[in-house]
Amino acid sequence: MKYMFMTIIAALGLMSCGQRNTKAAPVAEAEVREAVMIDGAAISWDTMLYDFGDVTVDDGPLTCTFTLTNGSDQPVAIYEVVSSCGCTGVSFSREPVQPGKSATISATYKNEDGPGAFDKTLTVYISGVRKPVILRLRGIVHPKKKSLSQLYGIERLGDLGLKTLEYKLPTLRQGLQVSESITVANLGKKPLKLEFMDVSPQLLVKTDPNPIPAQKTAQVTFTLTADKSLYGGNTYTATPVIGGKKAQKSIKVSAFTQENFALLTPEERDAAAIPMFKTSTYEFGTVAKGTDVEGDFVFENRGKRPLHFFKADAEDTALKAVLPEDIGPGEKGSLHFRLDTGGLPEGENVIMLTLTTNSPLRPVVNLFVAGVIR
Repeated sequence: MKYMFMTIIAALGLMSCGQRNTKAAPVAEAEVREAVMIDGAAISWDTMLYDFGDVTVDDGPLTCTFTLTNGSDQPVAIYEVVSSCGCTGVSFSREPVQPGKSATISATYKNEDGPGAFDKTLTVYISGVRKPVILRLRGIVHPKKKSLSQLYGIERLGDLGLKTLEYKLPTLRQGLQVSESITVANLGKKPLKLEFMDVSPQLLVKTDPNPIPAQKTAQVTFTLTADKSLYGGNTYTATPVIGGKKAQKSIKVSAFTQENFALLTPEERDAAAIPMFKTSTYEFGTVAKGTDVEGDFVFENRGKRPLHFFKADAEDTALKAVLPEDIGPGEKGSLHFRLDTGGLPEGENVIMLTLTTNSPLRPVVNLFVAGVIR
């Protein structure tokens, strides 16, 4: 069991420049906006994710730019930009960015790895920002150019073509917004008016251009605003109305929401709660299928403020957790769970439980329930 668990963790952490997932699910063209706070003022980006969309191996190197705007009252500087892969080159100015001014980071993906999806990161170190900022560039490389219906006919709602009906947004922090723009296509022969109904309250949806010209594409932008009542993983929906007719399927947008610690002072961070679990894995051994497994994860709050758990998200509905009451500084507590093995497959099982906390040092804690079902 221990070997099986460690193998899974190692596989999750394995990354290689040369690896390409040629069977990856379609990804949406995206635009993400987020601000980092420096002494109460915002350092913002025009986008933190650049999606090249569908390209071919013959397109050659792919270049994009990320623009930083200094909304603070003091100069800032980009110290360094580190690419996750030698296949992506970067250039940027080291000159201080004055208040109200902007600077750009240019990135070029060599596009030499052949067909498949790529997703690269740039780690940006900025003066005054405690944690590096992560920028991403991605796309899908095809052997040759594809038709509109081949690209966007995977999910078809009347004449509206999409690659998928489910989209995942980056991590959302309280007090902020994230936006993602997906590309859709009008596969019909007439202009298509696209509207949305039954939209989740936290979600704003816009289409440009609208109507969508025949045999052309458009950008549908989802803007998600953080809600203090929602933490952890959540799904938001919007139902397309195509030419006045409500579609039978809805688009689902998911995002993980964390607390926003950007405005905490160093003193407040030092005094914050710190959850420390005795073990991150609960191994229940071998049980008969249908057995209810119950257990506890024991932890201690080693911080100087009460520890609060906002939410527990299990990757399988068979696992249920009961969040404890707030735990004071220096106190110990336990998180109780129950696992219904009736619907799980026989053999080795590892189910992850993700906790969202009020700790800036450990805003997210991943726990695992593992065992064998016979």
